[in-house]
Amino acid sequence: MFGYENINLTLSFNLIFFIISLLIIIAYSVYVYKYTLPPVGNLRRFFLAALRILALALLVFIIFEPVLVLTEKKVLPPVSLFFIDNSKSMQINDGTNRAEAVHHFIDEITNTDIKGNKKFFSFGSKIKAVDVDSLDKINFTEPSTNFAQIIEDVKNSDDNISSITIVSDGVMTDGSTPFYSAQRTGIPFFNLAVGDSSRKKDIELKNIMFNEYIYAQTPTTISAIITNNGFAGKNVSAELYEGSNLISQKNILLDKGGVNSLLFEYTPTASGEKKIQIKVSTLDGEASVLNNNKSFFVNVLDNKINILLIAGSPSADLTFIKNSLSDDPNFRVNTLTQISSDKFLEQNQNLLLDSANIIYLIGYPNQKSGNEFLARVLNKLKTKNIPLFLLLSSEVSPVKLKEIEDLLPVSVTQIENNFLQVQPDPEITELSNPLLSYSSKNEWSNLPPIPQALSNVKVKPESKVIAKTLVNGQPKNNPLIITRYFGSKRSIVVLGNEVWRWKLQTAQKDIKLFDNFLLSSSRWLNAPDEDKRIKIRTSKRFYSAGEPIEFSAQVYDDLFNPLSDAELKLNISGPEYHDEMILNSIGNGLYEGSISINKNGDYKFTGQVLFDGKNLGTDNGTFNVGDVDLELAESRMNFEFLDQLSTETKGKTYLNTNTDQLIKDLIQTNQNSSKEKILTSEIRLWSNEILLFLVILLFSLEWFIRKRSGML
Repeated sequence: MFGYENINLTLSFNLIFFIISLLIIIAYSVYVYKYTLPPVGNLRRFFLAALRILALALLVFIIFEPVLVLTEKKVLPPVSLFFIDNSKSMQINDGTNRAEAVHHFIDEITNTDIKGNKKFFSFGSKIKAVDVDSLDKINFTEPSTNFAQIIEDVKNSDDNISSITIVSDGVMTDGSTPFYSAQRTGIPFFNLAVGDSSRKKDIELKNIMFNEYIYAQTPTTISAIITNNGFAGKNVSAELYEGSNLISQKNILLDKGGVNSLLFEYTPTASGEKKIQIKVSTLDGEASVLNNNKSFFVNVLDNKINILLIAGSPSADLTFIKNSLSDDPNFRVNTLTQISSDKFLEQNQNLLLDSANIIYLIGYPNQKSGNEFLARVLNKLKTKNIPLFLLLSSEVSPVKLKEIEDLLPVSVTQIENNFLQVQPDPEITELSNPLLSYSSKNEWSNLPPIPQALSNVKVKPESKVIAKTLVNGQPKNNPLIITRYFGSKRSIVVLGNEVWRWKLQTAQKDIKLFDNFLLSSSRWLNAPDEDKRIKIRTSKRFYSAGEPIEFSAQVYDDLFNPLSDAELKLNISGPEYHDEMILNSIGNGLYEGSISINKNGDYKFTGQVLFDGKNLGTDNGTFNVGDVDLELAESRMNFEFLDQLSTETKGKTYLNTNTDQLIKDLIQTNQNSSKEKILTSEIRLWSNEILLFLVILLFSLEWFIRKRSGML
């Protein structure tokens, strides 16, 4: 009817009520115009009654919120999608002339009559729609190959997609493996493999293993695998570089099994981010020399972390904690032992405080603690984001502790001289926590009791209770060990003292629980910040020359609310290069921007954030241009990848010499791929202005006729 499969009218109330309302309206209108003053002719009375009935009926109709539902059946023709690999690897000369093979297939498919529509796209780092007339302009210059983007593009399409054809060498250099997501589309992939899949004589460096975070002056091992095909028995050298400095060199006899393991010992001399490169010498006849070296970055932490123990008085806790922490060669442990107001046993307390990377407060601050030094400690903790460990005893002054409460995982309003003897009871959900993971729950629960001062303590919402207490073997809800990681501030509180008892008992059983807890706590406190108010990152660390370098940033205020209207200025510097750019806000505290650099080298960037004329802070990082060109590193066509992709989607992969069969299969697939789509549209009549206009018009016409007739 009228080109629609179905037309339906729905009301928000039961139709019976609408019919009853109409009958009441009709009866009322007839009754009103049965007798009139002055009397008028029957024709006029009937006309006026009809106007009243229509006006009131339309008004009730609107009140019942009518919706007109129109159902239309539409036949969708099949659409065949073609994705052409436009990356630089398609220019590799392996004897097959990949570019010519691609353009030959394009000519064939554009001149073939396939049922439905054909759409063409190029893909690499991005998906781009290409007109048929522009297909010959595909120039194979994209710096990366991302197959996953094809799936995302297909998911957002409303077309009746009958098949997807990918023309590529199958070398994926960016994005995730698309097998699972491609399978979920339910669309067959017919892939045309371009290039030579035979293994050529080559040497390749692969599978580099390293620790992302290491300590200065501490040896670490970097491992790698060297594979060879056709060079067994040949000698090559492998070199390890930090930046441009040669660190180590090894001579290697290539194994006839095709695989050699490589181990380097690397000892960084200073902290900071270091670019490491492994280079394997080249031999004549290699298919590609670009895969003979790889680069990566490591973060080198200070070799000696300065830990300052500030004690309210000499105690066994101070001695035992110092001895345990001193066992780690990466820690330099200093102490400040208070003997009176602002007086300590040790000298140079200001110098020790200024150099501290972590601060332990052991029964400090107490009533004797001087305000001047306490203020210096507070300033150090707040302005330098120094992590804090607090051992809370009954000697601690809650009034003075209030000064640093913002940094603690708990709020303390009262500490009494009375105490309970408690044992730790680790939370089940925290047994994998790095502070506890070296020991079992049973080992913790069997530790000797320690005194816990009766106090009024409230755990902050963002804090985490690692362990509660046992009193006489019975679990209590009182916290004992609490941590907090909020923003860039980390802190740990142990609500008790005389923890030296734990060391004595475990030492007798050769259990390292006490030592491991303190060492793990210090490492956790000193861990690099993940949650910073300002984060600026590149999408990856290594780029090809001319490839867009994409920056993304997150900006938060002091309470970690996102800031979307700040100004984020980025300074980029490198070899004979300097540039500035402003990152654009995209809302919710997120910023982005991109730039292209054609000169190879290592680059640094520093971002500064300004808000209301104030400097909120900075962030920085590094990236490299040109050291690694993944598109040219692999010269072999990856037929296996393309074949698995088509198998997972019930399609097929063809060599570029078999395009005739590919085209036949596409024609066959499209024969029965038309499908019907039901389109439903709703028209909300009750919100239509025309109906309201008609109601007003009918009432106005009735009123006009009544006045002309002299009726009341």
